[in-house]
Amino acid sequence: MKIIKSIDSLLNKIEGGILIFLLLLMLFMAFGQVVLRNFFSGGIVWGDIVLRHLVLWIGFLGATLAASGERHLNIDALTRYLPGRIRGVVATCSDVFAAVICFLLFRASITFIRFDIGNNNILFANVPSWCGEIIIPVGFGLLTVHFIIRAILHAGQALQKGSPA
Repeated sequence: MKIIKSIDSLLNKIEGGILIFLLLLMLFMAFGQVVLRNFFSGGIVWGDIVLRHLVLWIGFLGATLAASGERHLNIDALTRYLPGRIRGVVATCSDVFAAVICFLLFRASITFIRFDIGNNNILFANVPSWCGEIIIPVGFGLLTVHFIIRAILHAGQALQKGSPA
């Protein structure tokens, strides 16, 4: 379990660092756009497109951190009244289900990216659009990993609560 927790911690640090960097980049770009529009009657032509894609990146990275910290959307109205071991089993099943759904979305997003690469769509200034959208499969892949880690940790806790001390 220590190895799994250390992998989860490392992923959290990397995702958090990227998230902070992207958030700062987004704030400076948005501020720059406002200043350029209001004081210089202009702006960066591709700035709004980049900002929209940064929101997508921040959303996915935020979702991975939320899933890792068990702060994602979770309906626990019934599970909070269950005994510890059963609650752990239900949490494990829920995490496995979420991992399967995220994996299916990961596979679908790979197909989407392949289609986009084949169409040669441009995001801005000869940058292919798939470069901005690559966070979709990466995000769903990371979500899959985090939900698998959560499932393993919940299963381990359920087994510990069920074993005689």
